[in-house]
Amino acid sequence: MTKSTDTTTRAVVEELLLRIGQGDAERIAELYAERSDWKLSWPEDEHGRTATPWIRPRSTRADAAAHYRELAAHHVPGEAATEIERILVDGADAVVLGEIRQTAKATGRPYRARFALHLTVEDGLVVRHHVYEDSLAVARAFAP
Repeated sequence: MTKSTDTTTRAVVEELLLRIGQGDAERIAELYAERSDWKLSWPEDEHGRTATPWIRPRSTRADAAAHYRELAAHHVPGEAATEIERILVDGADAVVLGEIRQTAKATGRPYRARFALHLTVEDGLVVRHHVYEDSLAVARAFAP
């Protein structure tokens, strides 16, 4: 891989993280390709059956925008923080390591969840978005 590929990947990932922090779902989605490979670390048989409707398969730019809108709708505004510990870049691939802190709107319970986010960037757009997170912490915060 070339240094310019690493630089482009890092720039797109940093811009994505900035936009996620700003919370504008449409602007976030602009950084995703029209079609992308989207996965979350959640048992597939649980998709759509929990109080976490944003955790489900996605594949389009519109899906990405919907994900960020749904995520915001189910958490208490102003009670969120993300600590990015490291961004590792190898060509078109990047891994973001960190921890999120949120409060579930439905229960009022705060939670912390460690995560790894694997992104792949092609032509300046995200084509892979795989999240590996502490889904048990999220499930507990939203459990009735």
